[in-house]
Amino acid sequence: MNLTDTPEEEEFRARLRQWLGRALPALPPKPSPDDWPGRRAYDLGWQSSLYDAGYGEVHWGSTPTMRLIFLEETEKAGAPYVGANFVGLLHAGPTIAAEGTPEQRERWLPPILRGDEVWCQGFSEPDAGSDLAALRTRARRDGDDYVVTGSKIWTSHAEVADWCELLVRTDPDAPRHRGISWLAMPMDAPGITVRPLRTLAGSAEFAEVFLDEVRVPVANRVGDENDGWRVTMVTLSFERGTAFVGEVVACRRALRELAVEARKNGRWDDPVLRRRLGRLNAEFRALWRLTQWNVSEAELGGGVPGVGGSVFKLRYSHARQELYDAAADVLGPESLDLDRPWVLDRLSSLSYTIAAGTSQIQRNIVAERILGLPKGR
Repeated sequence: MNLTDTPEEEEFRARLRQWLGRALPALPPKPSPDDWPGRRAYDLGWQSSLYDAGYGEVHWGSTPTMRLIFLEETEKAGAPYVGANFVGLLHAGPTIAAEGTPEQRERWLPPILRGDEVWCQGFSEPDAGSDLAALRTRARRDGDDYVVTGSKIWTSHAEVADWCELLVRTDPDAPRHRGISWLAMPMDAPGITVRPLRTLAGSAEFAEVFLDEVRVPVANRVGDENDGWRVTMVTLSFERGTAFVGEVVACRRALRELAVEARKNGRWDDPVLRRRLGRLNAEFRALWRLTQWNVSEAELGGGVPGVGGSVFKLRYSHARQELYDAAADVLGPESLDLDRPWVLDRLSSLSYTIAAGTSQIQRNIVAERILGLPKGR
């Protein structure tokens, strides 16, 4: 693994920093957290600016190392995150780039990169969350369409999405992992009902989605029929391997801000707290090196991250929770003030050992696919 920038990468980093210095002061004010149409417009406006400046294709048109530099520099500069279209940019888009036909790549990738369309993810179901292979949403072939019936839950940004990366069961008689297909479903199709879900933090970025005889063209299937489990593993490798890169940088920045806050309110005098923050600093430095290793592996593997992403996801989820537990220790009674950003981040961190694959699932993947241990019964 090479941890130093090449001359080309150094030039890219410097040019990006200069552009960010000009672009960020010109951004409009952020909309209210509850204004989802406004947040969609804000997030897609930023993506459009990136595209016009020549950075739109960095997610698929450059090397994983270039993407790492891009995410690192934009996060350090405090630039907007991918926001409402994180599924399109970080999950569905890379999957279509890796597995889609030329026609599918031409249809779906440019609108994502230009900031024209938003995607959501229809994977989890009420009775099949961590056990994804137990999904029961059915897709029956009818001529040139699939007719889809079922429901999904924890569908991120379904309320403002144009498309959904949808897992369906196309062969109910096949073994669980072999009868699944990956579809791109238009969210304006008849038969779709979206019901928002409110989180512990009071936000509503998740939804239940009910599908009643929804017709999806067969041409919208990515990969072969009943090969959706393999395609899904590509999606999840991006979700766990590189999609959290910006968040690691954000956590390192939050840790520095937490140390400043502790010095201001006198908590820095506690040696136990200082050791705790020092250990967290080492933890996130190690996670950053692991990220670089995963990116190097992706470059050797044709751009798709490997199972090392599960090691990262497992440790990052717990480190993030530990970081915001430390923030509560620093803030004291103020840790109950929902107007403090660290407080909302702490509530959000509680979901990370479940979201994008539970920690139990990640331990199984590490045990079986990396350590070579037998499957548990």
